[in-house]
Amino acid sequence: MSQHPKILSTEDLDTSDAKWVSLKKINWQDQKGRKRVWEAADRRTRGNSGIDAVAVLALIRSKTHAFPISTVIIEQYRPPIGKFIVELPAGLIDDGETPEQAAIRELREETGYEAEGVLDSSAVMANDPGMSTSNMKLVVLDVPLNEAMESPDQNLEDGEAIVRRAIEVRNLSKELKEYEKKDYIVDARLSHFAAGFELAERLRTSDIAP
Repeated sequence: MSQHPKILSTEDLDTSDAKWVSLKKINWQDQKGRKRVWEAADRRTRGNSGIDAVAVLALIRSKTHAFPISTVIIEQYRPPIGKFIVELPAGLIDDGETPEQAAIRELREETGYEAEGVLDSSAVMANDPGMSTSNMKLVVLDVPLNEAMESPDQNLEDGEAIVRRAIEVRNLSKELKEYEKKDYIVDARLSHFAAGFELAERLRTSDIAP
C-alpha cells in the first residue's frame, strides 16, 4: 500500500557514522589577514572526475514538429526538506564516468528518455558554496522523438519513487508557479533556468532588448 512519506524523527549524526557527507572545520585567513573559522559539509562520494554530480536539461523535440520543444522534470520527496521537490533529473557521477555519460545514464534511469547527443556541458558549478563543498555540471541533452510525445518506461532503482513530467519549455515558468500553490518546493537550478528563459523571451519582444 502506498503511503505519503513523512519525517519520523531527526537526530545529530556523528561524522564517523556518516556515509555520504562529513563536516569540516575550515581555518582560513581573510583579505585583511585575520584568521577565521568556517563550517562546511563535505561530500564523501567524489570520484576521479573531481565532480560530484550532474543535473540534466533534456530538450525533447519531435522530428516531425508534432509538438513544441519540451523538457522533462521530476517530482520526488526529499527528507532534508520534508517536502516534495520539483527538479531536473540529476545524480552522482560514478567512477569511470564522464559527467556527460552520467547525464545520459541518469536521464534514462529517472525518466526513460534516451538522449542522442550532448548539446552543452557547463563549467563546474558550486551548489551551495556558503555551506557545502559540493559541485556539479549542468548537461544539456538532445532527445529527438520520431513523432508525438512519448512516455517511455523509467528504470528506477529500488527505493526510488520519482514522478516525471514532460512540459513545453515555453510553459515551464507557469507550470512551476502552479507547483508552488500545491506546497511543492521548486529546486533552485530548475527555477533559475525557467526564470532566465522567461526573461529572455520578454527581452526579445521588448524595446529594451539589445
